Amino acid sequence: MAEITASAVKALREKTGAGMMECKAALTEANGNEDQAVEILRKKGMATASKKSGRTTAEGAVGSYIHMGGKVGVLVEVNCESDFVSRGDEFQQLVKDIAMHVAATDPRYLSRTEVSSGELDKEREILLEQLKNDPKNANKPEDVLNKIIEGRLNKFYEENVLLDQPFVKDPSKTIGELVTEKIASIKENISIRRFTRYKMGEGIEKRQDDFAAEVASMVG
Repeated sequence: MAEITASAVKALREKTGAGMMECKAALTEANGNEDQAVEILRKKGMATASKKSGRTTAEGAVGSYIHMGGKVGVLVEVNCESDFVSRGDEFQQLVKDIAMHVAATDPRYLSRTEVSSGELDKEREILLEQLKNDPKNANKPEDVLNKIIEGRLNKFYEENVLLDQPFVKDPSKTIGELVTEKIASIKENISIRRFTRYKMGEGIEKRQDDFAAEVASMVG
């Protein structure tokens, strides 16, 4: 049995946000392997999140993040159960991290349930045509191709759905897993309710000036 040092427990706590005793127990179960301990804590965190998922989250905070000298801005609403928790440093940092992440990755949806069936059907159709056009798939039956498509849809979710995206500050976990860890750490239900991302000039058709004509007019 590997010796579980205080520094190892501290490092795991800083990485996961779990309690000291929970970290020590996870490291003991994992025989000192930090990666396995993280996995153990995540599984326990998910169980904790599941128990708390029915609780009402009527408190929380609206956070903001401005990037690139004012070129990109984000507003995000993250909810929790109590005003006390909403004012805490750990919750406030979570809100800031999520806002920063949205600024960096530009997700189109909050969760998979927001993706319309029509869009998924269109994505499946595109992927199927791509597979059929690849000679390597010439002899594969359609049910096999459909399984490949479902696997590739996970990539679509990772790119477009906030909760499925790898967290920019720690790509080993998704935003959904980050929230789950905070639920386990803070001991309250937490949910991301909505977000909006602004990019300066987005949607505005910029005038295309004829530079040569402008110079000619200036010199008569």
